[in-house]
Amino acid sequence: MIYKFLVFLAINFGALALGGLFTGKGVPSDWYNSLSKAPWTPPGWVFGAAWTTIMICFSLYMAKLWSVTEDKTFLVILFLIQWVLNVSWNPTFFYYHNVLTALVVICMLTLLIGFILFYYWKTLKFESIFIAPYFIWLLIATSLNGFIFFKN
Repeated sequence: MIYKFLVFLAINFGALALGGLFTGKGVPSDWYNSLSKAPWTPPGWVFGAAWTTIMICFSLYMAKLWSVTEDKTFLVILFLIQWVLNVSWNPTFFYYHNVLTALVVICMLTLLIGFILFYYWKTLKFESIFIAPYFIWLLIATSLNGFIFFKN
């Protein structure tokens, strides 16, 4: 279990690092600061703290799920799609400033994480709580992206 957790932790934090490479200045950038943002937008430091917590919990979730799921091929496909969507949002939004495409990406990611949560609920039951921070954060992040798209 520990080994699986560490593998997923490395893959998930690798995704954050890769996405971050293409973020540029990100939240403190002039472009981002010039946007009209939702009143519920958290301060910049919250994003790093949230993603750290999310990836630790999600790695634990995936390690537990990997140990009990029979159809690992389907799980790998879902995980890889999640990984690509997660990595691609940062450059789409912060580097290319393509807010609409970023909104589509984050909507797809939110739907996918919601699907994973409910699809594997019978398998993990209460342990599904470990994917909940990811899903909840994506709902918030989608609303923030949506607000920026509609108000700018």
